[in-house]
Order: sequence, then C-alpha cells, then structure tokens
Amino acid sequence: MQDVTHWSPPGGLAGIFTDIDDTLTTDGAITADALAALGDLKAAGLHLIAITGRPVGWSAPFAAAWPVDAIVAENGAVALLPENKDKNGLNRPRGARRQLRKTYQQDAATRARQYARMQEVLAAIEAQVPGAHRAQDSDGRECDIAIDHGEFTHLPQNAINACVAIMRAAGMNATVSSIHINGWYGDHDKLQGARWIVRELLGRELDAEIERWVYVGDSTNDERMFEHFPLSVGVANIARFLPQLQPPPCYVTQGERGAGFAELVSKILSKNRA
Repeated sequence: MQDVTHWSPPGGLAGIFTDIDDTLTTDGAITADALAALGDLKAAGLHLIAITGRPVGWSAPFAAAWPVDAIVAENGAVALLPENKDKNGLNRPRGARRQLRKTYQQDAATRARQYARMQEVLAAIEAQVPGAHRAQDSDGRECDIAIDHGEFTHLPQNAINACVAIMRAAGMNATVSSIHINGWYGDHDKLQGARWIVRELLGRELDAEIERWVYVGDSTNDERMFEHFPLSVGVANIARFLPQLQPPPCYVTQGERGAGFAELVSKILSKNRA
C-alpha cells in the first residue's frame, strides 16, 4: 500500500465508485471540501457512483441533492437513480433537488419473503448478544439488517464476531463496515452491485473497463472492491482495519474521511488538468 501522493493517475478515467460513511462523511455529515470534490468530479465529466451499506431510505436525500450518477444502497441490493429532467423532458435547474427512480436486484416477492426472515434473525441477535441493538436507520432498510457497532453504540470485537456468526448460521451474507454489521440474503455485494449499476446506468460491462475506474473506501466491507479494482484507494482512517484486510487498497490518502476523499479528487483532477 503506497501513499497516494506517489500515484500517477492514468488518463481516460471513466469515474469513481465511493463508499459513504467515513469515506465521504466526517462525523456523520459530508464536509464542504468533500461535497465540492463531488462537484469538481462531475464538472470534469467523470461518472460518480456512491455504494454503501446504508439503507435506501437513508440514502434518498443524498441521491437527490449530491452530484452523483447513482447511489447503490444496502450493499448492492437497490439503487437510486436521479432523474435530471422533469416530467416535460426539460433539464432541471442546476442545484435543484432531483426526482429519484428506485430499482432492485430482486423481485418483490423475494424481497418480502427475505425481509420477514431477516427480522427474525435481527430479533435473535438482540436477544442473544449482550449490547447488540439494531441500527437507528433500520426503518429505512428494505433488503438487509444492520447492527450498530460504532455509530451510536460501541460493541467489542467478540460481540461483533457473535453477530456475524448468527447471521451466517442463518444462511445470510454478513459484513462489517466502520459503523454497522450488515446481513442479507442474496448473491449481491458491493462488487456485484457495482457491476449491476454500470450495466443499468451505462449499458456497459464494468469488468471490461475496470482499470478505468477508481474505488475509494475505508473498512472491511470494502475488501472485495479493493481486491478487484486495480485503482483502489483507502482514506487514512482505514488504518484501524488494516490488520483484517486481505488485500488492503493499493493506495492510501494522508487525510482521513472527507478530507482524504477531497485529497484523492485533487490528485485525479490535477492529472486531468496537466
């Protein structure tokens, strides 16, 4: 893993995939420098897709307001696609909140069946693991469950491990972000969700052009992205997860969280301007 200052971004980048919590945000909110960096990327003509373990309900205000092509939520299960034109086909005014189109990877019957089962697993975790509580954003979740381990509640590692074990024993996928333990049914994850949204949004195959995309993240639930993206970057606060990451990202910023994201964008755009 090298300092991003030693990286020479290639020309012809297609865009950036980014995590949200503790990558774009700092203390739960996007900072002015990170938001400006998003706008600078779009102004440079790059695609910008956020991909997160957060729920679709939580993600909707950001998808409507931020200059992103899409937000893929709940670890690849569902995407929010902003509509840049109004019902009359006219471009919306710059800065106006955009209407959103929601699209899922699974059909409604499958989602309903899995949702009911996930609520049983969630209740079992809260009953069996001392201190474990569902994330405060759980009301906005449609395709997964989440246990808070670092946002409003601190869980020790043995409790985190126990939550993951219960999810997996129930046949669920499970992953740990910087704030939540997420569990879901289905073969999607962040990487599969990234492939899906590139087909959905651009009509292209991500794997055929993956060397033209950058991925930036901060925790163990970004591990598959770090493994598959040749241009992978961690913001500096990824340091706490490095002992668990196989592999780590290729590069790391000097700044943490939103400042690190802005640092990365400045590096990319300095190459574009050169």
